[in-house]
Parts: sequence; C-alpha cells; structure tokens
Amino acid sequence: MFSFSFLDIFDILIVSTLFFFIIRFFTGTRAIHMLTGLLIIVFLAILAHTLDLVAIKWIVRGLGDIWVVIFVILFQPEIRRALTNLGKSSRLDYFIQEDIEKVSLEVSEAAGLLSDKRIGALIAIERKVSLESYIITGIKMEAVVSSDLLVSIFSVYSPLHDGAVIIQGEQIVAAKSILPLTDHPDLSPSLGTRHRAAIGLTEETDSICVVVSEETGKISLTVGGDFFGDLKIEELKTRIGSLLRR
Repeated sequence: MFSFSFLDIFDILIVSTLFFFIIRFFTGTRAIHMLTGLLIIVFLAILAHTLDLVAIKWIVRGLGDIWVVIFVILFQPEIRRALTNLGKSSRLDYFIQEDIEKVSLEVSEAAGLLSDKRIGALIAIERKVSLESYIITGIKMEAVVSSDLLVSIFSVYSPLHDGAVIIQGEQIVAAKSILPLTDHPDLSPSLGTRHRAAIGLTEETDSICVVVSEETGKISLTVGGDFFGDLKIEELKTRIGSLLRR
C-alpha cells in the first residue's frame, strides 16, 4: 500500500512542471526527437531498477558516466540558445513607440523596393538579446534607418551588399555581417543562404530577420526559428511592429 505525503505531491508537481517546460522549450526543434529518445532511455532505467532487470541495469550503469557529455553534444545549439536567453541584458529597451513605427515603416518599404527590383537582402533587427558578436563580423555603421539607405546598401554595385544589415533601435549599426546558418534538417531545399542565415540567427537570439529573395523577389520574415514566407509590404510592417512591441 503506497502512502503519499504533502512533500511527495509537491515533489511530483515540481518534476512534472520541469518536464513540461523542457518539452515546451524543445518542441518544434530538431532536438525534440533526440529528447524523446533520451526520455525512453530514462524510463527503461527506472523500469530496470524497479523490476531489478540486471542486464539493463548493467548497460545503464555503464552509460551513466558519459550521459552528461552525450547530452551536451546532442543539445549544444539548444543549450546555447537557452543560456543566451537567460543572459538577456537588463538595460532599457532600445525601442520607444516612435522608433517602432519608424523602423517598421522604413524596413517594410525597403523590402518592397528591393523585391520589385529582385535585389536580395537580409536585415536583422535586434530586440532584447545583444547581436554584438555578429555586429563585429561586419562593417560598423552609425546611420538612422531609412528605406533609401537600405536599398543603397543592398544594391549589387555596393561593396556592402553581401551579408546582413543589423539594426539597433532606429540605427543601422552594421552591414555585411555574417550570421550563423541553421542546420535544421526539415527546411525546403529551395531556401538559400540568406534564408538559412535568417533562421539560424533567430534560433539563437530573439531578433527579427527580414529576407528578400534575389531569385523570386518574395519577402520573408523569421523569428524564433519560425519562417513566414511571401509576405506583402503591409503585412510585413504589421508583423515587425507587433513583434517589437512585445
């Protein structure tokens, strides 16, 4: 006959809550399948201990010393993203209401102009998590965001057109920056380097990325590793403004 105390119930609630947040954090990422596999192994270990299955306990015991290393290797991108989010700066937000409207308008107008001319572009907008480690990979700038300037930067005749433009507040702070490429296995092969860099950056930070395809002229937006394709200018403006207000 099992007896439960208040502490037992409290203990179960804490563990359940922890598992809930872990699963929610990994849901939608490539790691969810690996996490499921690890949970099955943990379940087998508990079952082996409960039923005294000697062979399985021996295998689990042998793996025990390297489980932590295996976990770190398998979940390295997700762990890095979690630690980055925990280390968000406590400084005041860059954005005030006027900045949000201006950035949303200028970026969406630039994307529309670049789309019409079939000029490829990649624009990253910083939110809470600093993009300084990517800013230093490019050419530093100090210029107020404007659609004309963005179009000029991405012109094929500009020496800055390769790489990404990074925006902080209402300032363009870097051009020609190098962003990390996603290694998500389920992406369409039709997505090029710009799209993969946009997804890669938003997997690791809370930034917003706007992409204009050189091949199709279609405008896309990525945030949180999610990809929203073939957006109209007004829809892009609304999405950027909504995301910056959060």
